[in-house]
Amino acid sequence: MVSQPDYNDAPLALRGPSSVVSARSASRHHASTRSRRYNRSYAGGTSYVPQNEFPIFNHSGDVEIIISAGGKINRYLLHRHTLTRCSGFFEASTSLEWSKAGAPALPEPSSRELSRIGEETGSHHGGGEVARPAAASPGPRRRWRYELDPGVDGNDIPMLVQKDANMEDNTSMKDQKLQPKSTSLFGGGTSPTSATVSRRKGSHASTHSTSSFFRSVANLSFTPSKTETVDGPPLSQAAADLLRDYDNLFRIFYNYPPILDGISIPDAYVQCKSLLSLADQYDALAVVGPRVDHHLLQFQGRLWKQIAKYPVSYLRLGYLSRSKVIFQEALIHVVGQWPAGERSIRTSFPKVVLEIIEDKVEELEEIVSRVEGRLFRLSLTNSRGERVGPHTSYLDWLAVSLFRQWLADNTSPPPTVRPPSAPSRNYNSSGSRHSRDGGSRLPPPLAPNTVVPTTTFPSLAAVGRTYRTLGSASGSSYLGHDECKRFLKLTPELYSRDNLRRFEKRIEELKRAARDIVRPLMGTGLELELDRVANGTNDPPPGTMNYLTCIQVQERDLPWDGD
Repeated sequence: MVSQPDYNDAPLALRGPSSVVSARSASRHHASTRSRRYNRSYAGGTSYVPQNEFPIFNHSGDVEIIISAGGKINRYLLHRHTLTRCSGFFEASTSLEWSKAGAPALPEPSSRELSRIGEETGSHHGGGEVARPAAASPGPRRRWRYELDPGVDGNDIPMLVQKDANMEDNTSMKDQKLQPKSTSLFGGGTSPTSATVSRRKGSHASTHSTSSFFRSVANLSFTPSKTETVDGPPLSQAAADLLRDYDNLFRIFYNYPPILDGISIPDAYVQCKSLLSLADQYDALAVVGPRVDHHLLQFQGRLWKQIAKYPVSYLRLGYLSRSKVIFQEALIHVVGQWPAGERSIRTSFPKVVLEIIEDKVEELEEIVSRVEGRLFRLSLTNSRGERVGPHTSYLDWLAVSLFRQWLADNTSPPPTVRPPSAPSRNYNSSGSRHSRDGGSRLPPPLAPNTVVPTTTFPSLAAVGRTYRTLGSASGSSYLGHDECKRFLKLTPELYSRDNLRRFEKRIEELKRAARDIVRPLMGTGLELELDRVANGTNDPPPGTMNYLTCIQVQERDLPWDGD
């Protein structure tokens, strides 16, 4: 009989060649050993997870910055290529000419461990070549170290000072050698013997794991905590502001939003001003300025009102932040109120800003001069189309005279009156005073309360109030009924109800003509007055400015246009 195979029994596993089976079993054993090794519990120790994000980049950071103020220390481990792109200070100080950079020494493995790593690597790669741990795992990239120097006294400005990185690293390594025990990566104490035993047990580890171990040890020795607090007095406001400004500076470098007040405009202004001063100190205005501009513009209407109150302060802030909107808004206010704040502007602003202000003031004065000439030439005509005069229509001519007199009084500076001088007896009958040598004679003094001619010109703010009054829609704020009545009563033979009514009518005609003449001065370039222009009203809102805001600031007028 021929026996047939029984297919109902349990199927037999198909076995491959011995080499394949041994490889699979070895891989399963290796995986199980690796899983048991990495899943073991480290109870009682401290687990370390290296950080590689702002403000501490343990894996890639190469610039360490220490900011200490008021007993509090902020530490940053950042990138040189980021700092040099954002700050001219770091670009210059990390250059080959000025840099004090140095690569810190790493704990080198022994020759026996190097040979073991080479054997394991060779077995994995077929023995073709021996891997070099230095090439597989480069050392820490931190090469620069900066510390904040507060200066000698309170008048000095705190400044980052570059320290020797090698000196700091050598000091820390010497301290570690003096210690009897070293803290292991997992919180327990180790000795050279235990380290050797662990290396023998882990002889199957790859070159990658060994190099990762050395990199972790290096990162552990170089990893600072972000904030450390030293026991002492509470943090002062100046120290808190200093720490906040540096933190915001580095946050902006890494495209993080700065921490600024978003509710109170005065507080936000103070914080932005301090941050811009720090950015100017480190040549980083081009990066910090747009962030400050974006933050302040979120206040919108409240910001425009604040600029109207403090135009000089916001002019400087707009200049430093390179904010076109803020600079333009503040510049229009400054020019309209010129020469108010001239002294502080000339002492605190660069020459380029002064030239822009002076150009805009001349431009506004030229426009005002043309309008003023047309106003003084304004007149009335009679029924035959002739200009009124004292011989043709005396009452109409009086209306023109009263209007011109009001215009002259409100567009001219007040006259200078010399105070009365004490009487003297050294005058002869002709009114001349004899000199002591009996020769020449000096002219007599002016009579008391004599008007002295002056060459001063009225301020643009005073002239602006006058033209704002002329351009108002109602016109009832000047030369009203009472003023016309008092003026006409100066000539009793002309005063009557009919003449007063006719006189007021002619004054109204002059007001309407003057309103059309000053219309070019009623324009505005302010964001604050956009609503007023959109509504078609020329009257300024209550409580706002009464000066001229008609100048226009173009792109070519910006001080940083040529940068």
